[in-house]
Amino acid sequence: MTLIDRINAGLRKLPTWPFYVIGLLVPGWYLYLGFTGGLGVEPIKELEHRLGLLGLQVLAAGLMVTPLRRFAGLNLLKFRRMLGLLAFYYICTHLLTWLVLDVGDFGRIWADIVKRPYITIGMAGFLLLVPLAITSNSASIRKLGAMGWRRLHMLVYPAVILGGVHFVMLRKGWQIEPLVYLAAFVLLLALRLIPRSVSFRRSARA
Repeated sequence: MTLIDRINAGLRKLPTWPFYVIGLLVPGWYLYLGFTGGLGVEPIKELEHRLGLLGLQVLAAGLMVTPLRRFAGLNLLKFRRMLGLLAFYYICTHLLTWLVLDVGDFGRIWADIVKRPYITIGMAGFLLLVPLAITSNSASIRKLGAMGWRRLHMLVYPAVILGGVHFVMLRKGWQIEPLVYLAAFVLLLALRLIPRSVSFRRSARA
């Protein structure tokens, strides 16, 4: 048995529920830091930033599942749904932080969405993720059919690009961090365009 086979065997025994529990608690921990001075002089802005960034990071982790399986043989498929749902959860808390703690005035929300392009783009990316979160269950797969479900969940591709563009536009000027995230998303999507006949895995005899 190869090393990757042993790793996959261990991953199959690993439950997903501890990751859900830990993941659900993270925004609460950030909120606690905000109340106790752990998020700096602008805790609301920092909370908003951390939750949005975490959402992008977990989305990227979910997009890495297929390339890792295809090119490295690492099977993380059992964690993909969990990663997608947690990413949506973090993006929801990011949005709620902006709506409730940052803007506060609900009369301004629509005006901000319309007038500020980076908010418009971020909201469009969020809306694309909503049907994916709603259908991330076995019942939806049965109802839509495997092919229909896969086609619907291809919405994650434009959603993650919109999220990356939102991050770039949010930071004034051409800053390195958001550009690195956007480039990583483009790379992860480009890997899916490589023909299935191509593989970088070493053969078992090598």
